[in-house]
Amino acid sequence: MCVELMRKFPIIVSGILVCATLLSGCSQNMSNVDKSTVNLNSQNTDNQNQDANNKDSDNQGANNQESNNQESQNPELKNTPTPQIIVLPGDSTIEANEIVAPTITFEQKEIPSNPAITFVHNMKIGWNLGNTFDAVSDSNLMDELNYESSWCGVKTTEEMMKAIKDAGFQSIRIPVSWHNHVSGDDFIISEVWLNRVQEVVDYAINNDMYVILNTHHDVSKNFYYPSNENLESSKKYINAVWTQVSERFSSYGEKLLFEGMNEPRLAGSNYEWWLDLSKPECKEAIECINQLNQEFVDTVRKSGGENTSRYLLIPGYDASSQYALINDYKLPKDNINDRLIVSVHAYLPYDFALKSPKESGSISEWNSKIAGCTKEIDSFLNSLYMKFIKNGVPVIIGEFGARDKENNLESRVEYATYYIGAAKANGITCFWWDNHAFKGDGENFGLFDRKSCTIKYPEILQGLMKYAE
Repeated sequence: MCVELMRKFPIIVSGILVCATLLSGCSQNMSNVDKSTVNLNSQNTDNQNQDANNKDSDNQGANNQESNNQESQNPELKNTPTPQIIVLPGDSTIEANEIVAPTITFEQKEIPSNPAITFVHNMKIGWNLGNTFDAVSDSNLMDELNYESSWCGVKTTEEMMKAIKDAGFQSIRIPVSWHNHVSGDDFIISEVWLNRVQEVVDYAINNDMYVILNTHHDVSKNFYYPSNENLESSKKYINAVWTQVSERFSSYGEKLLFEGMNEPRLAGSNYEWWLDLSKPECKEAIECINQLNQEFVDTVRKSGGENTSRYLLIPGYDASSQYALINDYKLPKDNINDRLIVSVHAYLPYDFALKSPKESGSISEWNSKIAGCTKEIDSFLNSLYMKFIKNGVPVIIGEFGARDKENNLESRVEYATYYIGAAKANGITCFWWDNHAFKGDGENFGLFDRKSCTIKYPEILQGLMKYAE
């Protein structure tokens, strides 16, 4: 039917139809923006706090684990040939199939100069080694080192790290779940697990990369949980894990950063992804996170060595930009200036970047030339700039991305280009979330094919790198 239409009407009609479609999609998204940003104290029935800021990698145990494990369970999928358009290790040349990163003009904000702001700027752009050391809940494993490949199907190699560096990424975030590798009341970390984490950190350090090491899927009442009832036991866990990790890496230089918690939240509660700040338990959660962040900083600093001045990432509730912007979010006290970094995650706009295509309201097209598409990104970046960057406090967006929704590569390229350019104009460095998921109905954020050490979507890579400097 579309072919017949194009035969009957002038070509300009098709352009109008495309623009109308894009405008419709972005306007759907902006109706949600208004609900998520206007009233922090209201119950958000659309779950916009999760929608706007957190993919939450917990889905890796369900959607993403399912989509990734398809390759190991289905030989036909496992042997699917690698696309012809790839980036070979050591070759940053992009030959995109008629999809190129757009040229966009950004308003460059005035960025203060201090050691922390400069340090984060020099990190340029980062990549997440997702669905790897963060894997949990695989009861069939006899060897705990097999957790590393249980979700993504691949063990990390130095060749992979070199390929990521050669592709243009100066920084890597290595999410690690520790709770399933500790024992006893003192939470003693398994020596073989810690050794393997260190080995992969060394891969990155040896390639002159910045590395962020965190605690990832440890949000639980048995480990750390932001409630008064669990506060003391949570402090004990934070202290135990970070004492051991800090001691192991005490001689490593400043290119190794620590991130105390990943998306701390009231997991399993009605407020897991959004808060009603009129409720005592929600206010309590924010204060508990402030105290746990302080415990983290104090623990790292007293461990000595290079840790006395190491750069540390500090998340708010959910690692949400929304909750980092409220007055109740506090940076910890530190005995050294300019070494704390605000940590946020932002999969924005949610309807395009993260919402499942099976869900109502999901959109697959995004255009930087349409103000409705860029408004939410521009708004939250400007808010982070005004509260933090302008006042000399650096910000890292530790997770962002746009999932594959089939046949929307061009929109994902434009999105990646705009997001990085706008963030850089506000003095913010970003890390693409890569869970090595390319197939199935899960959250397919895969960019780098770890089996072949190639970039599966060089067009997206081109967009990420265009304004990353």
